[in-house]
Amino acid sequence: MADVWFGAFLAPEAAGSDRVLRHAELADRLGLDLIGVQDHPYQAGFLDCWTLLSSIAQRTERVRLVPDVANLPLRPPAVLARAAASLDILSGGRVELGLGAGAFWHAIAAMGGRRLSPGASIDALAEAITVIRALWTPGDPVTFHGEHHRLEGARPGPFPPHPIGIWVGASKRRMLELTGRMGDGWLPSSFHSPPEAVAAQARILDAAAADAGRDPAAIRKVYNIGGSLSPLPGDGFLDGPAALWAEQLTELVFEVGMSGFVLAPGVEAERDLRVFAEEVAPAVREAVARERGRPAPEPARRPVLIPDLDEAGRPRTAGRDPGALASGQARPGRRLVDVHDGYRTQLRQVRDAVEQVAAETADRHGDRLALRQNHWTLGVFCATFRRLLTVHFEVEDGRTFPALTERDPALEPVVKKLEQEHEVIAELLARLDEACARMIADPAAINRVRTGLERLSQAMSSHFAYEEEELAGPIGRLEIHL
Repeated sequence: MADVWFGAFLAPEAAGSDRVLRHAELADRLGLDLIGVQDHPYQAGFLDCWTLLSSIAQRTERVRLVPDVANLPLRPPAVLARAAASLDILSGGRVELGLGAGAFWHAIAAMGGRRLSPGASIDALAEAITVIRALWTPGDPVTFHGEHHRLEGARPGPFPPHPIGIWVGASKRRMLELTGRMGDGWLPSSFHSPPEAVAAQARILDAAAADAGRDPAAIRKVYNIGGSLSPLPGDGFLDGPAALWAEQLTELVFEVGMSGFVLAPGVEAERDLRVFAEEVAPAVREAVARERGRPAPEPARRPVLIPDLDEAGRPRTAGRDPGALASGQARPGRRLVDVHDGYRTQLRQVRDAVEQVAAETADRHGDRLALRQNHWTLGVFCATFRRLLTVHFEVEDGRTFPALTERDPALEPVVKKLEQEHEVIAELLARLDEACARMIADPAAINRVRTGLERLSQAMSSHFAYEEEELAGPIGRLEIHL
């Protein structure tokens, strides 16, 4: 089952914009996993959800961001796909997409949106999910003819650097069944669906997922919650001390399958967020880990740069030189080198692009708009490289490495070390993405990009060389097809 996430549900009040941003920064420092922002574009007193999330992304380092939930009738899905992917790129892969079919139809119509019947709004949501996923998938221009949404040769992209989950806000049967068939996550709310109701809703969702051939446990269930932190227990849900909150939320994890809780803090918001992050969340995580028979996770902290590759600790085997094999056997091993050479070439192209942008940034007389566009383009370039290399690592971890160790168990120490190095390089890639995102707002951050790229280059060069020395021969000898 998924790890349990904890977050803050922040009201986007325009009159309290400084307070909202301060609470977002606090949530990040406290190690919370999510920040959810409601999306009501027709509310004149609310900040625009996507503008606010972009500002929060700039001020935070690790917390995930989710519109909770995006108002689909006022946000065309093709544009929403690009907005979510763009923010995912700029935030270093920290965006999830909450979607709703729509509510408050009079207010939506007042803003120029179409007034839909409940059934039509659900059909429109299903089409929107199809459109969004199509535009996040590399390939040919997309044509889609739905009753509510259409694409006429729209080009996919930009592509998010991590798989953005589509989390659906649902409480009634048809929406719950749609979530079970198509959603990556579910966003119910205790304000409308108290624990007894949400348990019944979860059963409908899980049944729909199973009927569609999906694992219900793979759908992340994130519960928006509110309550009262007080010294003495009360009569209602989440009414009492932190220990009572932890007990009730832990029960929801096991009885309902909840894997996330997002708190709408009360009047004493900073106190509520601190108690939630420092007392409630650790107690729930510890109880869940104990029940599942594994160590409790360490409290979330600000990310730190992890050590680069431990080259001295690399295990060695009697790898065979692929050149000494028969030509037919050598070909698979040579293929590994060719794949690596492709990534080496792409990395050189990224380095060239960084140096070109650095040179243009140093020219104080350069066009500021052009420089900003160059920084944006470089960020996308880096994010695309990260995505492609991540796919390569996932293929190796999920297919190539298991095939090797199954046919030759002596390779297991080498494979384990290579898998560990994948994690190191993934962290360096994430750091490079963060530096690129910062550079868009602060051109001087180009030096952080250069430093991050240099560390990545050294790690990749060493990792590829080690893998080729140890595995190119066995890949050919064992006829592993890449």
